[in-house]
Amino acid sequence: MQSHEIDYTIQGNDMQVVSISLDPGETVIAEAGAMNWMQQGISFETKMGDGSQPERGIFGKLLDAGKRMISGESLFLTHFTNVGMGKKEVAFAAPYPGSIISVDLAAEGGSFLCQNDAFLCAAMGTSVSVEFSKRLGAGFFGGEGFILQKLRGDGLAFLHAGGTIVKKELNNETLLVDTGCLVGFSEGMDYDIERAGNLKSMFFGGEGLFLATVSGTGTVYLQSMPFSRLANRIIDLVPRDHSNHD
Repeated sequence: MQSHEIDYTIQGNDMQVVSISLDPGETVIAEAGAMNWMQQGISFETKMGDGSQPERGIFGKLLDAGKRMISGESLFLTHFTNVGMGKKEVAFAAPYPGSIISVDLAAEGGSFLCQNDAFLCAAMGTSVSVEFSKRLGAGFFGGEGFILQKLRGDGLAFLHAGGTIVKKELNNETLLVDTGCLVGFSEGMDYDIERAGNLKSMFFGGEGLFLATVSGTGTVYLQSMPFSRLANRIIDLVPRDHSNHD
């Protein structure tokens, strides 16, 4: 189905929020718990599925829900619909500091791959499914990159990531990335995991044991501060009680 044409504004710097303006009858789907505020006249309902294929039966919806559960995401998506008169606003934000970007799926050829926790919201008509890596190396050592989400449609989707998001355009090139810093990339690009240099570099270089490689022609989005890296730094700074408790 054709995606709804939604208007939006991304506000803020380090902790961004996307404000979406819906015409009467328009709907935006979002991860559970992502909504910050909305105007009166917007109705919301939690559903098992993205609503892009209303003809699918209960078994199809259960299959999609099972895949989302494996990826660590909620089984449900929340649908926000303008049931009032005139334009109505609903806003979404990530649960940790970072940036939000819009991805025009039509400009990306109808599909885009992203990290399993990067999807924030999208216009109704967008299909949100799970894409498992076809490479054994990526599967066993990819960390956050093992399970990817595939976004399909012809409308707008919104991704969030930690810190600053950097856009790279590759032209038959290869980019080596820390596995946690990869946000998303165009479908059709080759994605794999390789060893980070020699043994000395792997264990003492501080760059992790493996790097993701993205090759081909298309768009790649990177994040400067993966939430896992931020959490590890915070944990390292938490004082530890070394006193003996007898």
